[in-house]
Amino acid sequence: DGVVVSENVKSNNLDVKIPKSELEAEEKGVEEEHPRESDSNILDVSSDYPRDKHISIQRYLADLEKLADLREDEKKPCPLCPEEKFKACYSHKLHRHLQNLHWKVSVEFEGYRMCICHLSCRPVKPNLVGDQTLAKMGAHYHCIICSATIVRRTDMIGHINRHVNKGETESRFITVRAPKSSYEVVKESATDVQVLPNHSTPQKTDSYFNPKMKLNRQLIFCALAVLAGERKPIECLDAFGATGIMGLQWAKHLRSSVKVTINDCNENSVTMIKENCHLNKMKVKLNIKEEDNDETVGDGEENSDTIEVTKMDANVIMHLRSFDFIHLDPFGTSVNYLDSAFRNVRNLGIVSLTSTDISSLYAKAQHVALRHYGCNIVRTEYYKELAARTVIAAVTRAAARCNKGIEVLLAVALEHFVLVVVRVLRGPTPADDSAKKVRYLIHCQWCEERVFQKEGNMVEENPYQQLPCDCHGSMPGKTAVLLGPLWSGALFNTGFLRRMLLEAVQYGLDEAQPLLKTLVCEAECTTLKHFSTHSPGDENKQEECGVYIKTPTISAESYFVHGKRKSEEVLRGVAKRQRAEHSAEHPPFYYNIHRHSIKGMNMPKLNKFLNYLSEAGYRVSRTHFDPMGVRTNAPLAQFKTVLMKYSTPTYVGAQAEGPVHLPGEIQVGKEVPPAAEIKVEEADEDDKSGVAAAVFTQSYPTGCAAD
Repeated sequence: DGVVVSENVKSNNLDVKIPKSELEAEEKGVEEEHPRESDSNILDVSSDYPRDKHISIQRYLADLEKLADLREDEKKPCPLCPEEKFKACYSHKLHRHLQNLHWKVSVEFEGYRMCICHLSCRPVKPNLVGDQTLAKMGAHYHCIICSATIVRRTDMIGHINRHVNKGETESRFITVRAPKSSYEVVKESATDVQVLPNHSTPQKTDSYFNPKMKLNRQLIFCALAVLAGERKPIECLDAFGATGIMGLQWAKHLRSSVKVTINDCNENSVTMIKENCHLNKMKVKLNIKEEDNDETVGDGEENSDTIEVTKMDANVIMHLRSFDFIHLDPFGTSVNYLDSAFRNVRNLGIVSLTSTDISSLYAKAQHVALRHYGCNIVRTEYYKELAARTVIAAVTRAAARCNKGIEVLLAVALEHFVLVVVRVLRGPTPADDSAKKVRYLIHCQWCEERVFQKEGNMVEENPYQQLPCDCHGSMPGKTAVLLGPLWSGALFNTGFLRRMLLEAVQYGLDEAQPLLKTLVCEAECTTLKHFSTHSPGDENKQEECGVYIKTPTISAESYFVHGKRKSEEVLRGVAKRQRAEHSAEHPPFYYNIHRHSIKGMNMPKLNKFLNYLSEAGYRVSRTHFDPMGVRTNAPLAQFKTVLMKYSTPTYVGAQAEGPVHLPGEIQVGKEVPPAAEIKVEEADEDDKSGVAAAVFTQSYPTGCAAD
């Protein structure tokens, strides 16, 4: 009958009859388009990509001229400009037009040129009409990878670079997938991982890898190695695997001591983790919770060379399974995963978390810190330690909700991250003891003196009395602010840090060793010259840690019963040691020697100043939080007194410069009496200012200061 039923119409469940002549005409039109495309050297289009390559994307300038040859007229129109903009012309003029207007300003990508197009491809703003529309909105570029149209050439170059950084070199016109050579292989601690070119850009890539976090990975590895020496084997979880570099390092170096599970919720990351495992000759045990059944790659046997890779949300896997060691390293804050982490973590296990939301923790975005951590903080000279105590306070509250207490083993705050490592102590009693250490901090905004609020629920009439300074009495208005709630306990465990240092030396982790030495000195509040490394068999130092560990002189059977620890005995030992060492905890916070330097005076060298404070009877050490920071139990007034005593005037021999320094000397003289607990009337100070300056110059000659 000359009538057929179109298949496209049948697919919509509609039986519509189309005349055969119209269908043949439509097929003929399609057949005429294919030779047109073949003339312009267009690659075959895959069935996965329904769109054709735009005519503005060509390899050679001659291809653009061939598009104009489709018409048989002597005058040829431009294939990339509408007739209203560029009328038909002869071939020599068209060649100049295509070369100067379209080809010279094109963007090149993998042998193709994306020429500028003036056709009506982009949507036009409604307020532009007529010729103004063609002039302002006509010029644009077509992306060879996606269907985007971009106006500016610089924006188009940036758009293509973003595709390349994401690894999206496969366009809907070029059907060949990007070769594996586009991946970069990064080696760290004898572990190779494949990463994409934009591996250091978070939230822009599936395989985020930050080389600046190498020190963070080494510290976590040392903590895990110490735990692996206490009990074997341990189940450890890297909740946010990304490239899998951290879990691979655990399995490659600790081998049979650990059972590593690497998790990530991104399918592309899981694929890359699996490839990196094969790259390091590790067997992969997949446990992906999807519609398909679990599949196992390799022999599937659980041995030292097998890593389990899971694809699920971090909260889900921590709710479903129990682990001895959990590491959380999400993008930004980790408070959303703390409840899940402490729900099933085993007793005496370790939870480590890396927080990279430093803008909020370092008091640059205080409202974000209040929203995430429920903590009020301000920018202070000790802001890094304030950030560490803020994170530990959130960890303490999350653990207490699960009837668990914590013992802080390590707290590090550097430029890019805040790392906190805690040991979990099960039971309501450790939970209550830990919760009591979360207090508020009273901070003086004038002199930056600080003190934790006293325990108890009774309201004090004058909270300023708790501060050692007298700023509230001498200054008008309110001088102090309440910060917190913060962790008020110790930030370090000396025994654990010493064993981490031994592990760092054993595995050759050079970057972590100097930091661990500084942390040991900071935990003991001593200078580096008094630092000494004890052997692993030293029982005195082993007892400083929160749990018993195996030593060469004591058998392991006394602490294990059929593979389980005598948790009650261990917890009793922990409580006794914590009560005994409570007085020996390092003093909270530190002072910056430059922040409290005296104007017009040369302060002594930092190491000599530490000796002066130590000779004055105070505990003193340097701190990793601040290279010019001094951790000491001396009040701020005494700190300034010692600093003033061993400082020298900038210009000693120039008498003409003397009056310039008198105001600074008088100000220093006013700060000495509070340290000596002597009060001088303000009226007498004005009369005796010249005498005090002369006595100050005679009492502290130049020779007293250190070079």
